[in-house]
Amino acid sequence: MADERRESLVVQDADFRSEEGPPRSAFRGSNLLGVRDHNERLVLTLIRQRGPLAKAQIARLSGLSAQTVSVIVRALEADGLLSKGDPVRGKVGQPSVPIDLNAGAAYFLGLKIGRRSAELVLINFFGKVVSRAQLTYRYPTPAGILEFTEASIDQLVGQLAPHEAERVAGLGVAMPYQIWQWARVIGLPENAMDGWRDVDIRAEIETFCDYPVYIQNDASAACGAELVFGSRSHPRDFLYFYVGYFVGGGVVLQDNLFTGRTGNAGALGSMPLPAPDGSVVQLIELASLSALETAMRERGQDSASLWTAPDGWSVEDALVGDWTRKAAHGLAHAIGAAATVIDFEAALIDGWLPAALRRRLVEETRVHLESLNLAGIVPPVVQEGSVGPDARVVGAASLPLCERFFVNVSGTIARG
Repeated sequence: MADERRESLVVQDADFRSEEGPPRSAFRGSNLLGVRDHNERLVLTLIRQRGPLAKAQIARLSGLSAQTVSVIVRALEADGLLSKGDPVRGKVGQPSVPIDLNAGAAYFLGLKIGRRSAELVLINFFGKVVSRAQLTYRYPTPAGILEFTEASIDQLVGQLAPHEAERVAGLGVAMPYQIWQWARVIGLPENAMDGWRDVDIRAEIETFCDYPVYIQNDASAACGAELVFGSRSHPRDFLYFYVGYFVGGGVVLQDNLFTGRTGNAGALGSMPLPAPDGSVVQLIELASLSALETAMRERGQDSASLWTAPDGWSVEDALVGDWTRKAAHGLAHAIGAAATVIDFEAALIDGWLPAALRRRLVEETRVHLESLNLAGIVPPVVQEGSVGPDARVVGAASLPLCERFFVNVSGTIARG
């Protein structure tokens, strides 16, 4: 059913007014302009969503004529964006040739600015991380982030062959909006992060970056990664949670990321809800890794392992268990409250978490949700996200990818 719904959406997106479309733009190495024609974007988006497709399947799914699809596919092949697989022979007729994206057709940089760490990755056209650089800190400063970004761009792009480096098409940034407001919450003097107030980080990066720069809220970027690179069976409407230093979220409606008037829709961490002790708190106080870090520090334990890599955590089982129960309680209440406003099919939970802990958190959230009084609504199905810890940084890298090559599903994007 999910595939049928998505097929319906794609057909609505097809441009029936002019099958051939306007003159196409060339794919020109370091002068990469991306794909401007809507029908070309539609073909690329279909293949991204569905995997390798024969031309007849593309025509059926897009609503475009077979002749138009042939013209588009030849042009995209000539640009190096598509590649042909081995012919597949059926019982009758000519063999079909599956057409797929070319992984090396273009590369994209993604920068995640977090409250405890920053990361820069280089992804290929499939969304696979090719290389990465990471920086951990007590808290981020503009100067430190800019120095890290400039050095890491040189490092990561420098690892590519010259012909590959010419195909780097943009840099996306995922970061919390109004990051300076969180100084007190993370245990800093109130003015410690005031340096962020007057910094246009996108403009600063553009002074040394040769590529167009895009920016988005970090939780929305993570949700966008789930939408672009996640499971092909995801529902068309879902609520999304990313558990990081602070928990955040996103809203997907009709297969599109809804970011709202200010770009901050789905700010689920700020949702007020009852704590296990009956007090009213925000979701960030229950379902954020900051709470786990605080518990570790109160016991004199080193929390540095939380921010290097999820698989390298060194945390007592008792602390993890207590945090998981509280987080699941908060997530269940947030899901129940959100479901009274929008009839979501599912709620997806992902985060900077070991895979086993993510599964446990999802299972406990389901149990808590079933215990709530939800008379009058149908609660969403609670599922694991499918991208994992890299969702924010891969979501950042997907911003230029979507803006330049696909039918845009990633919400409002600011760019230079």
